Amino acid sequence: MITKLLIANRGEIACRVIRTARRMGIATVAVYSDADANAVHVKMADEAVHIGAAPARESYLVADRILKAAKDTGADAIHPGYGFLSENAAFARACAKAGVIFVGPGPEAIEAMGLKDRAKALMEKAGVPVTPGYHGDNQDPAYLKEQADGIGYPVLIKAVAGGGGKGMRKVDRAADFAAALDSCKREAASSFGDETVLIEKFITNPRHIEVQVFGDSHGRVIHLYERDCSLQRRHQKVLEEAPAPGMTADVREAMCSAAVRAAEAVNYVGAGTVEFIVDGSGALRTDGFYFMEMNTRLQVEHPVTEMVTGLDLVELQLQVAAGGHVPGQESIPLSGHAVEARLYAEDPNTGFLPSTGPLTQLDLPPDSWTIRVDSGVEQGGEVTMFYDPMIAKLIARGETRTEAISELVDAIDGYVGVWPVRTNAGFLRRALAHPDFVAGDVYTGFIDAHLDALVPPGVPVLHYAAAALALARQGQGRDPWSAMSGFRLNAAPRVEFGFDAGGERLAVRLVPGGLEVDGARLDLQDVDALLGPEGGLVSFRHEGETASAAIVRRTGGELLVTLRGETIPVRFHDAAADAEALAGGDVVKAPMPGKILSLAVKPGDAVEKGQTLAVMEAMKMEMALSAPRDGVIEAINVSAGQQANEGDVLIALAAQESEAA
Repeated sequence: MITKLLIANRGEIACRVIRTARRMGIATVAVYSDADANAVHVKMADEAVHIGAAPARESYLVADRILKAAKDTGADAIHPGYGFLSENAAFARACAKAGVIFVGPGPEAIEAMGLKDRAKALMEKAGVPVTPGYHGDNQDPAYLKEQADGIGYPVLIKAVAGGGGKGMRKVDRAADFAAALDSCKREAASSFGDETVLIEKFITNPRHIEVQVFGDSHGRVIHLYERDCSLQRRHQKVLEEAPAPGMTADVREAMCSAAVRAAEAVNYVGAGTVEFIVDGSGALRTDGFYFMEMNTRLQVEHPVTEMVTGLDLVELQLQVAAGGHVPGQESIPLSGHAVEARLYAEDPNTGFLPSTGPLTQLDLPPDSWTIRVDSGVEQGGEVTMFYDPMIAKLIARGETRTEAISELVDAIDGYVGVWPVRTNAGFLRRALAHPDFVAGDVYTGFIDAHLDALVPPGVPVLHYAAAALALARQGQGRDPWSAMSGFRLNAAPRVEFGFDAGGERLAVRLVPGGLEVDGARLDLQDVDALLGPEGGLVSFRHEGETASAAIVRRTGGELLVTLRGETIPVRFHDAAADAEALAGGDVVKAPMPGKILSLAVKPGDAVEKGQTLAVMEAMKMEMALSAPRDGVIEAINVSAGQQANEGDVLIALAAQESEAA
């Protein structure tokens, strides 16, 4: 029995392991780098040990420091999570030598599945279908091209030690093979220290379906059904689900049986995943899937399997590592459907570049029967440049696939709001709601094929309109609605005002029954629901579709508005107040870009504080620019009809001492 468990990882997987260990009565030890001194997993664990500087190669990848931490704290087992040292055979061997249980397969199994060429040869012997290709030792470029020509294009060149999409090139024509091979080998050597490659047939319209397997030290291997991980971007999984769309009983039996044979071939112990590339050009077939690789660890997407089987995979890992048995195959249920979305700190509008910085605002859905959130960060924390930028995994379950997707979409709509770090939440929401995804038409090229719809340019007008509505209802300051005591939706005069949203200034027009933003009409549905001290939800309709925006009040009058996963800061823009503020002391400045409609004074005129000096038009609104104090006009730098930029000095008053003289 394991009594104290050290988790050799960080973030959401460390938190996830700690929760299960605590429920099982097992004491936990966290390890942390300089960057993670205040991380959630450090706070959750019973003990925590500092292991080095922020870069992973100086902390989480230093096996000797991990083992020393285990020895110093008396931990009798180490859970590696995923990534870092989880598939490092030398580390697994070092744990055994130190007398510490490694919660995972033995080093021999890790080594057997670690190189793709050897793994494929082993799978062929075990009767597991493999993709047609070449995975031999001859790495002569001319010979490799001969093999590719014989297989037939398109082909994939893949680094045998690769992973995460690195060291992989698709080649469509024989003429492109040599350049692609050179590029692939360079990347493989740089990323993995091994430039050896294999060649395999590229499957047209491929799907990525994997099978969760579990083995124990008593010789039994079982499967926990399949997961579909076809929605990927640059070979990185984005959405995962269980079971796979379109799966039939006979294909499931064939695929899961093949996965079990693969695990049995290496005497596998613990949690593992056998990944298949699947011909998605039509209905799934018993002869249409091929072994791709085996991940000898827990997968990021394991929660969807837990949702449909009711099993805790970490608990099962710990039981097996302590010498326990896996359950009988016939006792594993498969009920309902689950979908997982990976919420990353990245900006789809900048090519999915990582977004780092403080998590000033972090709103995530609460856990429930239908929604689960696995996260390793908290509000007030920080996303750093040193590690994977995952913020959370959002998992939903339903009786059907349609229900599960709907639950996850609703969770993103109602609860996910992050600022100032940018996220892919809106992108995930659009992918989940895309008609082809909803219909089950999934394949690895889905995101590239629909990128324009999944990453539309700019922020939708509806988002801005939701912000405008929220601001109009906050009941503070010069809110145009609260200032109109006789206002009624169906009998309202036309009123215009502006607001700042995400750095843009926009004009909003209140009209009977709703409002307009840049010509887009919104019918207000829940206009009477005033926001509370912390914020709230505002509902509206546009072109027959209902939506709700989540509003969070921040200091200084700023609001954060989140609509369908997209978050922007907004502030009511009172042009008159801005003009007064910008007219500080001796000058009057343009509060925003606009046109000077008229001038009411000339140099030498005496004016009183508050007197109108000029009228400006901006954002389809007219505003009076007034004198900041009593004085004399010294200079006028604009003329009627002239355009002015924000901050331009329009009018200057004579200095105070001159007036006194």
